[in-house]
Amino acid sequence: MERVLDAARWAPSGDNAQPWRFRILGERRVLVHARDTRDRCVYDLDGRATQLALGALLETLAIAATAEGLQARWRPVPQDDPRELAYEVELVEDGRGGTSDLAPYIPLRATCRGPLSTRPLTRRERQALEAAVEPYQLLWWEGRARRQVAALLWRNGLLRLGLPEAYATHREAVRWGERHSRRGIPEHALGLDPLTRRVMRWAMGSRRRALTLARLGGGWLPVLEMDVFPALRCAAHFALLAPKPPAGPEDQVKAGRAVQRFWLTATRLGLRVQPEYTPLVFARYLVDGQPFTQDTASRRRAGAVASRLRELLGGTEALARAVFLGRIGAGEPPSSRSLRLALEELVERRET
Repeated sequence: MERVLDAARWAPSGDNAQPWRFRILGERRVLVHARDTRDRCVYDLDGRATQLALGALLETLAIAATAEGLQARWRPVPQDDPRELAYEVELVEDGRGGTSDLAPYIPLRATCRGPLSTRPLTRRERQALEAAVEPYQLLWWEGRARRQVAALLWRNGLLRLGLPEAYATHREAVRWGERHSRRGIPEHALGLDPLTRRVMRWAMGSRRRALTLARLGGGWLPVLEMDVFPALRCAAHFALLAPKPPAGPEDQVKAGRAVQRFWLTATRLGLRVQPEYTPLVFARYLVDGQPFTQDTASRRRAGAVASRLRELLGGTEALARAVFLGRIGAGEPPSSRSLRLALEELVERRET
């Protein structure tokens, strides 16, 4: 069980928040639980980002279990608080046998924010990725369509940096001065040049400085470096579409499982992935009619982001089914990446 959990902890989560904890119930039983961050993170609308991450964790756990000749079975455990999620997982003998071909790539999967090859995906690569997410569908933006996505991410990047409600999340997430960090995102993994990193580190020292810099146009350079240039330097952008609009946490967890299968398959193929999830969050705020900011300029920018994303997806129906966005392409492993908390920090020991 500890070997399986040690592998599972490498699952991705927004800003490397690692919202999960494990309570070992027996030799082959464990309770996996998480609390979403909707109260303090504007990007975790209704806890959906945390639910996606928990789904990725469960999928990683299931893949890791195959290396032990076991199969993971789980059931949701009802919680009184809607912010809480819990699953009881049991590892049982797997009569089929055989280790998943994705298992070796669990610790190698990482977010790549730097430039990627613009070589188009091969037919074999696309078929493997599309098979990995079934019954979900993939919508691709390639060639000149990358410019349209870059325009979307330009608006979205300016929105993120100028959004007052996002400041605390950004400040907590970035680990300045680090190349590898067990929590959050290390500075060197942001995809910024040294001068821009110094300016951003200074600005993030206070909420007033960060928002003033954004209002004066100081956010243009980091948005170009983190969003626009990478959007043009990749093979393709993609949207993951559910068979039907997700109706609650269970559907979001299932979507997170598909995201992790896609990402691990990409890693097996020598491809790199970067999530581009936040435009979907802002579009959903507007579609659902939920307020997320008091800032007039931010609401206006969010409206532009939602409108452009709807056009790219092909309409309201596809927007309702979209659960994840990202970019992909061939490239070298990132030289800086987020690590994970040690297993002993994630396991809650029962008192005896």
